[in-house]
Amino acid sequence: MLKADAGFTLIEILTVIVIIAILAGVLVPRFAGRTEEARVAAAKADISTIELALDAYEADNGFYPTTEQGLEALTTVPNIPPIPTNWKGPYLKKRVGKDPWGNPYIYTCPGLHNINMYDICSLGRDGKEGGSGFDADITNWSEE
Repeated sequence: MLKADAGFTLIEILTVIVIIAILAGVLVPRFAGRTEEARVAAAKADISTIELALDAYEADNGFYPTTEQGLEALTTVPNIPPIPTNWKGPYLKKRVGKDPWGNPYIYTCPGLHNINMYDICSLGRDGKEGGSGFDADITNWSEE
């Protein structure tokens, strides 16, 4: 075997690049919407986890954290009244972070939609109230 016969020719390399480009052109559009779907699913899972922690807080203290105390009350004892006397937290392993789009979760207690409880929502991809599709709000109440 001669040294000149080793390796790939330019035509072979270009053929492989064209094949990869064609595959990418077919597969990328198929998965393009998956990222936003995953973010919506992550926001829903976060809200469910926060709800469980809030319910545990309420079971221990007899009330939910106020809007002013916020979701931080799930990881540190609130110093804003009403001060819980039976706080057994932290109710979450880490502080409530931002939603998958980088915006804070909105917590209101008492809720406007869940009057005897609390409201939690993510404003979705656009970060604005309302919207549809991936821009729709993700909430712990139903808009029926």
